[in-house]
Amino acid sequence: MGRRAVLARWARFGAGGAINTGFSYGLYLLLALALPYQLAYLLAYAAGVVFSYWFNAVVVFRVPLSWAGFLAFPVVYAVQYLISAALLGLLVEWLRVPHKLAPLAVAVCMVPLSYAISKLVLAWAARRAAPGPANITTTEMK
Repeated sequence: MGRRAVLARWARFGAGGAINTGFSYGLYLLLALALPYQLAYLLAYAAGVVFSYWFNAVVVFRVPLSWAGFLAFPVVYAVQYLISAALLGLLVEWLRVPHKLAPLAVAVCMVPLSYAISKLVLAWAARRAAPGPANITTTEMK
C-alpha cells in the first residue's frame, strides 16, 4: 500500500471519527429530551459503536461486514477505554496535567492506537468471515 493510500485511509478514519462524534452527540441530545441522561448516553454510545463498525469496515478498511466483526468490534472500545483511563490517571496524578485538559491529550494519543486496534479486529473478522449467508453483505476486501 502506497503512502497516498495510507494517508487516504487515515483521512477516512479521522472523518469517520468526526462524523461518529457528531452523530452520537446529536443522538444523545435528541434522546435526552425524552429519556434520563444516562439512558440517552448509553443508547447514543451503542449506536455510535454500530455506526463506527459499519464506517470503519466499509469506508476505512474496506473489509466485508460480518457477524464476527460486528460482535468483535466492541473490543476496540473496551481496550481503548481501559488504556485511556490509565493514561488519564497517569497524566492527572503523576504528571499533574489539569483534569480539564488531560482528556484532550488522551484523545490525541489514542487516535493511532484506536486505528491500529480497529484495523486488527476488522482484519481478523474479515479472515474469519466465509462468503455466504452468514455475512451481512458480500463486499470484497480491498
